[in-house]
Amino acid sequence: MSDHHVCITLDFDSISLWVAMGQRGPTALSRGEFGAVAAERLLDLFARFELRTTWFIPGMTIDTYPALCERIAAAGHEIGHHGYRHIAPASLSRDEERRELERGIEAIRRVSGVAPRGYRSPAWELSPHSVDLLVEYGFVYDSSMMGHDYLPYPARRGDVVHDDRGMVFGPPTALMELPIAWSADDFPHFEYFRGNGLRSAAAVAENWLEDFMYLKESLPWGVMTYTLHPFVIGRGHRLRMLERLIVALSEAGASFLTAEEAVARCRDHID
Repeated sequence: MSDHHVCITLDFDSISLWVAMGQRGPTALSRGEFGAVAAERLLDLFARFELRTTWFIPGMTIDTYPALCERIAAAGHEIGHHGYRHIAPASLSRDEERRELERGIEAIRRVSGVAPRGYRSPAWELSPHSVDLLVEYGFVYDSSMMGHDYLPYPARRGDVVHDDRGMVFGPPTALMELPIAWSADDFPHFEYFRGNGLRSAAAVAENWLEDFMYLKESLPWGVMTYTLHPFVIGRGHRLRMLERLIVALSEAGASFLTAEEAVARCRDHID
């Protein structure tokens, strides 16, 4: 198997995203509702390519669409934690964050039968307590930070930023970080939001393929992680782009793994 990996990850926010932003009107909620339609399409696409992917699902989505989330698990896809109400931990107290974490774990257990091994923070905004809580609850990896573009690394606790001298980095933990990037996320490219988005799918696909090609040509190993949202990527022309991208990545020698598999594979290079 190639040591140049691709993780296709999906943030199945659905309605929870808009609720978390205080948008509860029928039109806003319908934007999230389309995510369930798109999730069915994506599952069919991944089945055709025999790909196993990682879905980060808020507990609210699970409780709204339990049968669909059960289908995701039954198809062999990994289900990771994405909060319960899609509220960024940075806006919560430690006790509130703990409760969100516990409710999300309970929801994932109901549809998959197992506790999640991976976590992705809603809005990619961790709190000062997040890493400690994830370690406490037995998570193997987080995927919310951007300290590298291809190489997983140990998440730290207790970083200190001083106003009058350099930053002091805290000690590493057993929690691995699978890094992400806004440029490899479909939402800022495609979703109409405050006047932004709606870019050409072909242009984005070219960038995403070139990101992988740089990895393959420049590093002996690594992971290219793409972040997709069903209600964004699930439009017809974008699904066709995603299918072409999967073919191109396969032809370039990419090894497709779930996030948990990729972290485990990369530990071999770090240990």
